[in-house]
Amino acid sequence: MNIVLMGCPGAGKGTQSARLQDYFHLKHISTGDVLRAEIASGSVLGKQIAGIINKGNLIPDEMMIAMLENIVKATDKGLIFDGFPRTVAQAEALDQMMCRFGRKITKVVMINLPEKEVVGRISSRRQCKKCGEILHVTSAAEVLCPVCGGELYTRPDDTPARVKHRLEVYHKDTLPVKTYYQHSGKYVEINGDQEPEQVFEDIKNILEKVK
Repeated sequence: MNIVLMGCPGAGKGTQSARLQDYFHLKHISTGDVLRAEIASGSVLGKQIAGIINKGNLIPDEMMIAMLENIVKATDKGLIFDGFPRTVAQAEALDQMMCRFGRKITKVVMINLPEKEVVGRISSRRQCKKCGEILHVTSAAEVLCPVCGGELYTRPDDTPARVKHRLEVYHKDTLPVKTYYQHSGKYVEINGDQEPEQVFEDIKNILEKVK
């Protein structure tokens, strides 16, 4: 089983991917994690990626596919693609890459969330400088990570201006992917404006039918 999990920034893709990975014994591929790891490595590629992301733009398709291909060929597990594809060109490239490994996308799940909820979720999001944990704060007084005690900070792409730009990019480039997958017959939608536990149950019930 190979899953694409879609949704706008803040829809909960990372949260649900982590749960689905454990439940179905899949390999979770978060493009955000892949990119951050490359940036943290200090490589030339990492510096290029940082410059692109800090402007709120998407990583070039060939660059992203090359990084993902290295991960896919290193595992025999089923896959969850979290944060990819974001354009129709990427969706086509992903299908071609999977075909090269004798695989195919089984299901595409879109987590729908109203934009006002998106803004609220992302503006309250903080990441720990020490352990990398991502949290949602309820007060400006929350400055330390409850997991390790490290300092919390707002990621550059989580500021209000960047969130607005990211949503604009999402609507322009990513939603056409919905049409691409609808034509494949693999596309389903889930209501993301409910408790995470219920969102997980809804996704799990759909995927249980295609195991």
